[in-house]
Amino acid sequence: MTETKTTSTPAAFETTIARAVGAPAPDAPLGALKIDRRTVGPKDIRIDIKFCGICHSDIHFARGEWGKVPYPAVPGHEIAGIVAAVGSEVTRFAPGDRVGVGCMVNSCRECENCQAGDEQYCLAGNTQTYGSTDRDGTVTYGGYSDHVIVDADFVVRIPDGLELDVAAPLLCAGITTYSPLRHWNAGPGKRVAVVGLGGLGHMAVKLAHAMGSDVTVLSQSLRKQKDGLKLGANAYYATSDDATFTELAGRFDLIINTVSAGIDIGRFLTLLKTDGSLVNVGAPPEPLPVPIFPLLLQRRSFAGSAIGSIRETQEMLDFCAKHGIAAEIEVISAAEINEAWERVLASDVRYRFVIDNSTL
Repeated sequence: MTETKTTSTPAAFETTIARAVGAPAPDAPLGALKIDRRTVGPKDIRIDIKFCGICHSDIHFARGEWGKVPYPAVPGHEIAGIVAAVGSEVTRFAPGDRVGVGCMVNSCRECENCQAGDEQYCLAGNTQTYGSTDRDGTVTYGGYSDHVIVDADFVVRIPDGLELDVAAPLLCAGITTYSPLRHWNAGPGKRVAVVGLGGLGHMAVKLAHAMGSDVTVLSQSLRKQKDGLKLGANAYYATSDDATFTELAGRFDLIINTVSAGIDIGRFLTLLKTDGSLVNVGAPPEPLPVPIFPLLLQRRSFAGSAIGSIRETQEMLDFCAKHGIAAEIEVISAAEINEAWERVLASDVRYRFVIDNSTL
């Protein structure tokens, strides 16, 4: 990759140079960059990034499918690494600690949701790990980079029982599915369906199974059935078969929809019990029409869920370490990122690409 230099840091701030891979425009391939990172402040941590997962969101973002993007765009919000330095006021972390950073790196800290420990729902808008303007005026760059500077309050500890490469996807795919499973009380006696068996879906199956739920995968075909059952599903059905919707009508307490493409929400709502909930965690760029009568007639709910809080993310990592849960990954070099993106779009990965950041 040919390397270019870019900056997003106000002149008043001291900076360090980081190696990165990013997109210069929505229709351009990713290439090597040098970017400015702020230096470590009193409350900051510098993390040498060892691994970074590739999320479908990275592609939506870099290609401008979710709105205006400050190019060049450096994605990556599944960051696992080692603490290299800490600020003078940081007490919870020390150089050498194994840590992670997920989808957000700051919030207002003052609104009702932040005060309640739900900073992912910050009413002023949390600061995303990439493509956001941070409270100091800098544009955030993600984990397709050799290091990152993050406020210590938005860093989590990776337990010793998890290797860094398989832990990286937990910082998005793991918490994005763990949070709604916990919030909607997945556990013994509950029937949970997972729509889609990709990066998010395979984690939802593992987590719901570990929580004690009866788990069913709903996928377009039976192509991944063997995998789904091995990951912990009790049953696996093809949604391309109309008989699936007849056989499973009124069966589930909770459905987690993980796909980032449009689906027929009305058909899936009929699979819920009375008072059941269909929760969307995938984020398709187009609106999803929702018919009202499947909701009204059985007091069903259609909801969304976005990642999880920092506290909940740490809880999720500890849960995964305790239960031996990790992401199924394919480790790639930085030179393979463009190819990996195309394979993600073609659903040709089982189940998460992880960049070895030493190859940047």
